[in-house]
Amino acid sequence: MFNKKPEPELKPVASPRSSSASSFSVLGADTAIKGDISASADLHIDGRVEGDIECTSFVQGETSEIVGSISAESARLAGTVQGSINARELVILKTAQIQGDVQYDSLTIEQGAVIDGQLAPRGAPSAKSAPAAKTQAPDESEDMLILTEPQQA
Repeated sequence: MFNKKPEPELKPVASPRSSSASSFSVLGADTAIKGDISASADLHIDGRVEGDIECTSFVQGETSEIVGSISAESARLAGTVQGSINARELVILKTAQIQGDVQYDSLTIEQGAVIDGQLAPRGAPSAKSAPAAKTQAPDESEDMLILTEPQQA
């Protein structure tokens, strides 16, 4: 009667993620996902994804492979992408290999990156109806090619 310990009271645990705090999700190199990913947080992927990705800020590791479209406010790509990309601010690193059309507001491409598709500013006529833009590879002395949407007169 007196030796019995009272049972602990179970209280709800507060969610570690509040609506005002930003969070960051990471999928490691040993992770493979089939299906679409939608995140309200920043997302870093080093593994393989077969599906579309939609998030606020996206970082792709060098070993990552994505088969599907990517839509993000900002994206930094270093791996392989087979699909369309739509980002306000896009950085394509020298290790990236992209097969698909790319739409952007601001674009930075490191020398050595491979892109097999059309590049077009967001809001421009669709890539299929617009004539292909001719771009010249940067000189050996240049490290990056930076494209921004032309200013309207």
